[in-house]
Amino acid sequence: MIADPWFYLLAVPAILLVGISKVGFGGGLGVLAVPMMAIVVAPPTAAAVMLPILCVMDLIGVWAYRRSFDLANLRIMVPAAILGIGFGALTFGYLDQAMIRILIGLIAVIFTLNYWLGGKSAVEARGRNRIKGSLWSAVSGFTSFLAHAGGPPVNVYLFPQRMDMSLFVGTKVVFFIIVNFVKLVPYAWLGQLHAGNLATSLVLIPLAPVGVGLGLWLHRRIDNELFYRICYVILFLVGIRLLYDGVSDLI
Repeated sequence: MIADPWFYLLAVPAILLVGISKVGFGGGLGVLAVPMMAIVVAPPTAAAVMLPILCVMDLIGVWAYRRSFDLANLRIMVPAAILGIGFGALTFGYLDQAMIRILIGLIAVIFTLNYWLGGKSAVEARGRNRIKGSLWSAVSGFTSFLAHAGGPPVNVYLFPQRMDMSLFVGTKVVFFIIVNFVKLVPYAWLGQLHAGNLATSLVLIPLAPVGVGLGLWLHRRIDNELFYRICYVILFLVGIRLLYDGVSDLI
């Protein structure tokens, strides 16, 4: 079990932010958790500690949004995401995580800037698309496996659909409960879920319902337009953070 108090000083706010973001705004800030914890411990350790906590958050979130999700989108997204997870597991240890962070950060920043600067065409609602949905979901499964950074690629696909905010969040919650529980298998296979990491997760798990509860409280108090404005700001900040982490790792 991790005993460094500095780890918990960073882990507690990180987990609360993840819960608020995941269930309140469809994710985004969750990508900050691993980098925050990785200041004290190795990134694979941080990712392994976070995974059981994410699974608990997902269980609560699925119950809260059990009547609000887009099944047609999920039929497109889930199979591709599982393929992405498999690719991540098979290439684990061979890929440069700094370059992956930079790539996903660029996608998030460019997509957000296009929305802010693209005029009317950037905000018009678009329908489902099997090719785009499969592509971005596969990328999401891959980056989610490596660093729980699956949010930005999925947002690139779902944001343009401009669906009701509860439907959007519910679809992402259902998507990621499947992704995160599938990830348990390769994480265990790679030896990441050993007793020390699991004990640390167990200590931190009580924070999961607190963060989720705060997220649900905030979700019910904002309108659809404000919701999407907040989501795009979060996506942009996440992209900047990923770019910063990736470049810092390369220097």
